[in-house]
Amino acid sequence: MNKTIRRAAVFTLLMVLALLVRATWVQFYEGRALANDKDNRRNVIATYAAPLGNIIVAGEAITGSARTKGSDLAYKRTYTDGELYAAVTGYASQAYAPTQLEGVYQDLLNGTDDRLKTVMDTITGKRAEPGNVVTTIDPDVQKAGYEALGDKKGAAVAIDPATGKILAVVSTPSYDPSSLTDANTAGSAWKQLTKDPDKPLTNRALRQPVAPGSTFKLVVAAAALEDGLYTSVDEKTDSPDPYTLPGTVTVLENENRSAPCENASIRVALQYSCNNVFAKMAYDLGQDKVRATAEKFGFNDDEQDVPVRAYESVYPSGMDDAQTALTGIGQFDVTATPLQMAMVSAAVSHGGELVSPHMVSEITDSGGDVLKDYDDEAGTTRIMSSETAEELRSAMRTVVEEGTGTNARIPGATVGGKTGTAQRGENNSQTPYAWFTSYAEADGKEVAVAVMVEQSDAARSEVSGNGLAAPVAKAMMEAALKG
Repeated sequence: MNKTIRRAAVFTLLMVLALLVRATWVQFYEGRALANDKDNRRNVIATYAAPLGNIIVAGEAITGSARTKGSDLAYKRTYTDGELYAAVTGYASQAYAPTQLEGVYQDLLNGTDDRLKTVMDTITGKRAEPGNVVTTIDPDVQKAGYEALGDKKGAAVAIDPATGKILAVVSTPSYDPSSLTDANTAGSAWKQLTKDPDKPLTNRALRQPVAPGSTFKLVVAAAALEDGLYTSVDEKTDSPDPYTLPGTVTVLENENRSAPCENASIRVALQYSCNNVFAKMAYDLGQDKVRATAEKFGFNDDEQDVPVRAYESVYPSGMDDAQTALTGIGQFDVTATPLQMAMVSAAVSHGGELVSPHMVSEITDSGGDVLKDYDDEAGTTRIMSSETAEELRSAMRTVVEEGTGTNARIPGATVGGKTGTAQRGENNSQTPYAWFTSYAEADGKEVAVAVMVEQSDAARSEVSGNGLAAPVAKAMMEAALKG
């Protein structure tokens, strides 16, 4: 064979090999990528070729599937009491990516989760029967929160402190997920919802951290007691009134200027919500100690899954002395979700221990066999000593019995709480956030609740945690204790 023919043969062989490599690449790598592409219509057709699995509350499915007509998508998702549970379920849409539990458990609910496959499914490549998501939500607590918030813009979360089970996740105004399920009508509904200035698609309970105001004073009090700055909630503090923010000429005012806030104990300072006490306390502790305690409660955790990913609640860093003092009253750049503040009350209620909050009890296959049990896997973290927790429980009871949280009283139950009114906007130009975080105990049952009201019909002068948020918390706590 001469040299020219040999070179041509080698070149041809290399070309053939290159074609084989390319064909293999396209078939096995790019083919898989194309098959999994969100814009691949075949995936949507396969997803809605059969009924989806369901999300379950108290043994009843709050989702379903309905047969469609005149479409290559055979089924669409349906919801029972959609607006009530939208902050829990999210939506599964023929047109848009799923959200909330519908998104987290998309594969389980459409039958593509490998844990659902039988041997025959694996051999035949058939899609498995879909599984179900069993939630921890208590329908009575959910409904109580939703109805109590009414036409207010706000959110609420209830937790069982002993188990970490989330009993309610409420966000108002809400929306009906059913409006987004059908590809033919989802577009117009989406435009209407996204243009709504009240932002009904925003899950305010889990995914809108805002200034927590005076509810954050519980975190500062915990830090002070754990650090030994003060040994008891009844020990007098070193807290001048009026208090000038360090390094400035700005005087920090108390809402109730006649309250006995000068050198007040932690109990009295929580009872009257004395700003001077907790601003000075945060300054005396220093930002590092306050942050360390806040982070034990869950602040600065950007991977807080319940199992829906909650937005990070923030305790800032790199502050000057005045800014550190302002964080003591839940202002400056401190932010928190209602979930986070419910976690604070849950830890106080449960003797200083925080059981991992979760709103899914278990996931099952179509036959009801448990694939994963979240209740058994819930971890417990020691946040503070049991002695510190008891001190704070006692002080929080004083707030409800004699202080700023009297609207949360429940006959026959032990209730503790903390109000908050957080300023917002340039020069405090916008309506303040009204907060209330609390716990209640009766007949061996306990519950922790946090409520945030962003906007209501109340006059600005009437916006307060006790006036707007405490009644919502009371309704939810009563429902939980009766359950």
